[in-house]
Amino acid sequence: MKENKSLHSICRWTFNAGKGGFVPDDMRPKWNSKNLNTVDMIKLVRNRVAPRLPGNIELGIEMHYDNEFDEKTAPEIADALVDSKIYLAMVTPGAHRHYAYGGVASLDPQERKKAEEFGERTVNLAYGTLRKAWHPDPSKWPTVVIWNGSFGYDLASIGIFQMYQNLKESIAKLCQYEEKLGGNLYFAIEPKPNEGHPALLIPTVASALVFWNKLEEEFKITRDKKGVNKEFGHSEMIGLDHVYDTIEEIDNHALVHMHLNSQGYNDGIILGGPGKYDIDHGTRVNGMNIAIAGLIREADFNRWKGHDMQVRPYDNEEQGIDRVIRSVLSWEACAQAAQELDKEQLMKYLNNRETAKAEDIMREALTNAQKYFDRMYKE
Repeated sequence: MKENKSLHSICRWTFNAGKGGFVPDDMRPKWNSKNLNTVDMIKLVRNRVAPRLPGNIELGIEMHYDNEFDEKTAPEIADALVDSKIYLAMVTPGAHRHYAYGGVASLDPQERKKAEEFGERTVNLAYGTLRKAWHPDPSKWPTVVIWNGSFGYDLASIGIFQMYQNLKESIAKLCQYEEKLGGNLYFAIEPKPNEGHPALLIPTVASALVFWNKLEEEFKITRDKKGVNKEFGHSEMIGLDHVYDTIEEIDNHALVHMHLNSQGYNDGIILGGPGKYDIDHGTRVNGMNIAIAGLIREADFNRWKGHDMQVRPYDNEEQGIDRVIRSVLSWEACAQAAQELDKEQLMKYLNNRETAKAEDIMREALTNAQKYFDRMYKE
């Protein structure tokens, strides 16, 4: 019987020297960009993270162009991925670092043109130098995530409508560009309500679904391999339900990638939640993650689950590595609990309005998940 692999992708940006601002920017000097480049990070994951994970897990890497990979560094990165048996899971244009006045949605035509070219270069490298690091299974090929950190504004005006029109046209153009290269990559919009602007275009999963529908309607962009990169924490930031977000994605055939993390408010231990900034804790063992794990299992989702997380600003390098391992194992524990949950009995209780007994089943699953985590972590 073929072993069912679980795909987890580790984000390059997790491995940083420190946040700065109100907390130290040099807590982890070994992870300073001068000491730890992307190739070094891949080797660190291979040597320090992979050995502590169950054998059914396959690992991938997520990277921003052009600060985490570019034309100069891509060849060595591709070699390191292949040598480490780690796959290219996701690329994203880090255009927000260069084009903060809207990026491809910008009302400045020069910025918009440069941001569009930036996205094309990202796709070119995925198809070119990095191609050999794709997973051998086409259903697990990389995702191009379109993150909307620069697609925002801080001034209420009629210009917002034109920004949205620009965004549609530019993303449609990028999809058409990629289609000519082969149409093999997946595309995912990552919704976010704010940061780096007070307000952003495409703030929610529902907004992303509407966006893809408009691209299909207005530009004839195929919906195949197009969807949402739901980040759990982004939904939590504005008090939305990421369980229901998942249902919307499944119902609209838009479940192509996801970012596992948490703002923390739903486990009763760490602080965060609605109205808070983007904290990016790792995955937690909690009831909502068990529910989502069950939903995606029933939907036969078996693509990359990215850990878009930040180690804590007071962690050293060893503690930071441990946080990443804990995040992966936490999800696997929730997935195991979801698989073993008595769905038939749960639905019977819900159908009979016996919600307290249904709650008992979910609480038992949560208890089991923590036990699974403890066992995997010790092993």
